[in-house]
Amino acid sequence: MELANTVVSLRQQITRWKCSGMKIAFVPTMGNLHPGHLGLVDIAKQNADKVVASIFVNPLQFGEGEDFSTYPRSLEQDQTHLRDHGCDLVFCPTVEELYPKGALATRVMADPSLASLWEGALRPGHFDGVCTVVAKLFNLVQPDVAVFGQKDFQQWTIIKQMVAELSWPVSLIKAPIARAVDGLALSSRNRYLNSMQRQIAPKLFVALQDVSAACLSGNTQLQALCSAAQTQLVQQGFDQVDYLVIADPQTLQPLVKPQPKMVLMAVARLGTTRLLDNIELSLTL
Repeated sequence: MELANTVVSLRQQITRWKCSGMKIAFVPTMGNLHPGHLGLVDIAKQNADKVVASIFVNPLQFGEGEDFSTYPRSLEQDQTHLRDHGCDLVFCPTVEELYPKGALATRVMADPSLASLWEGALRPGHFDGVCTVVAKLFNLVQPDVAVFGQKDFQQWTIIKQMVAELSWPVSLIKAPIARAVDGLALSSRNRYLNSMQRQIAPKLFVALQDVSAACLSGNTQLQALCSAAQTQLVQQGFDQVDYLVIADPQTLQPLVKPQPKMVLMAVARLGTTRLLDNIELSLTL
């Protein structure tokens, strides 16, 4: 496995592979890798000749008061995991290397109709930061395929829209959510949870499963189901539910009535930790 810390060294290797006619898959990460990330690498290997992963904690997508400075970093361990999973190149730039003049004045704006909802409403500018760094990494890596996890469903939808609208020649693959044995969606931020919070955390997925089962069994009162689930989560020990909603998977707009394709998305808080999860639903109406 090769390591690249500079734009120049990355581009040199990408050029060699492209000139040899090799297909490149890309897995962008912020590091502190867990089995879910490594599963993305496994999927990437199945779809290309070479796999590039990036490890970069992107300051543009962190808001004021968020955990950029304390976000868990484990670069050496991450590189070992990636090597063990057959990654061919890891791009690990510094902030100064990727943003040599400081915060970029030129930004890629996420589709406002998607980015103003849910996470975007709570974290203004977050998805512009995501789109900007993903666009820059796509420009550097020139991948044929890029793999993203489903856990950040809104992010996936926004990146998919960006790629379509900018006519980017990259195929996107959405990987299913990786979960712990008790159902908790894997996340680098799960390590912030204390032992009591870790026992409560899996109940978010249980609540989503219950709402999903109610929809599949014919309950059409979508907003009432979501409201009841939010109340239940607080009663079970969550400090706050930022949102729990059934939405259209393309527009992310909340739904009042069932439709064949829906996504159930939620964010709940335990202390300072925000847990994201979602379930996609397919109904026969």
